[in-house]
Amino acid sequence: MKKRALFINQEMLPYIEESEIAKIGRNLPQGIQQKGKEIRTFMPRFGCINERRNQLHEVIRLSGMNLIIDDNDHPLIIKVASIQAARMQVYFIDNEEYFQRKFGLKDKAGNVFEDNDERAIFYCRGVLETVKKLGWAPDIIHCHGWMNAFVPLYIKKVFNEDPIFSKSKVIFSIYNTGFEDELNKNFGNKAILDGVDLEDVAELSNPTATEVYKYAAKWSDGIIIGSDGIDSTLEEEIKKMDKPLLEFQTEESYVEEYNNFYDSVLSDN
Repeated sequence: MKKRALFINQEMLPYIEESEIAKIGRNLPQGIQQKGKEIRTFMPRFGCINERRNQLHEVIRLSGMNLIIDDNDHPLIIKVASIQAARMQVYFIDNEEYFQRKFGLKDKAGNVFEDNDERAIFYCRGVLETVKKLGWAPDIIHCHGWMNAFVPLYIKKVFNEDPIFSKSKVIFSIYNTGFEDELNKNFGNKAILDGVDLEDVAELSNPTATEVYKYAAKWSDGIIIGSDGIDSTLEEEIKKMDKPLLEFQTEESYVEEYNNFYDSVLSDN
């Protein structure tokens, strides 16, 4: 039976402007699919994505759920598009309040949105709830970008007994892409669900990009250094963790090396 890899991207070509994460988000799933694994790919439906040009359409059977964040209901809308050349579908997590503005994580002036903390939590939960609805059990979940920081925690503490995720291993890629200053100080508390305790999010009292990445790495089963020359303090902390680590790989080698790393992490069961 084919192994299954779920890719949770913060950015992805051709839907958003080119960046290191967006490029890997586009090419890695295709490369892993060509290696013989079954894949699913997700990204946020940022308002800067042209739905008509990219032929996004809503998947009614997957939409309609409400996610409660900070005591407020937020409807989950799922859209899908295809990259024909790669024979690859991309699922988009959407919500009118969080993702309809015509920008990504920053406004026109380059300022980060104050609710990026809640947008990240909604995205993490939205992906996992959608995969559950699909009934598609991933062997590997590979997260790209700080927005996915709570996926490892949720897999370990919230979805750990769900048959869809009970055998899933989470890989987290650490990039230079982060954010300035801090997220909302209640970032951790807002992410609490049944199964998650206050002590599980206590380390996020000062949620800088470095702390958020470190937190995600702590709950993951494997870590990949996705950028050349990440923050030295963060790199030091990650290397102290007793878990599989893959050093930075060049564009020419990363598909092969990542695929081998997935198999290695899975074989540690």
